[in-house]
Amino acid sequence: MSVLKRACISLVGTLIIGMGIGLFKQSALGTDACTAFNIILGERLGISLGSTSLLMNCLYLTVPLLLARKYIHIGTLYSVVLTGYVIQFASYALAAAFPAPATLLSQLLWLLPAVLVISFGIALYQKADLGIGPYDSLPLILSERTKIPYYAARIGLDVLCALIAYLLGGTIGIGTVLCALFLGPFIQFFSRLLPL
Repeated sequence: MSVLKRACISLVGTLIIGMGIGLFKQSALGTDACTAFNIILGERLGISLGSTSLLMNCLYLTVPLLLARKYIHIGTLYSVVLTGYVIQFASYALAAAFPAPATLLSQLLWLLPAVLVISFGIALYQKADLGIGPYDSLPLILSERTKIPYYAARIGLDVLCALIAYLLGGTIGIGTVLCALFLGPFIQFFSRLLPL
């Protein structure tokens, strides 16, 4: 597969992730742990979610820069620069197009597909093998260096991030818990299915 095609797949994966997180926000049941942390941090700093995501991605990027440069490529740049702003755009677009969910059932109808959409997006850009987002590289690096299974490393990182967000006063809901518990396994599942 050509580098151009892989770059396009990586970009599509990044956009899918941002849209999936927008679905989470629309559910009003919490977001993934990383976004929950970015939301509360942005509120504390008085800056937008997109800008907070950009700043935190630059910080997370120091780990693969020091320990695993193989994960850094054009896909990493997509993630660093685009993800937060795509989430911001998707959230505004969904809120403008659809009424806020009024019942738990309607919230779950937004939430459950969001887990699958985000997991698929992450698996897609990881499979493109043109770098991955700095946050997403952390469990991969941990798994490689400790032999902890990827899904367990991902769950551990997400739980830690969710805990920090909660301690800072962030909104942690069932969506955050579902992400912390199921993103890793679903990413692994989609990675095995994708024929890339």
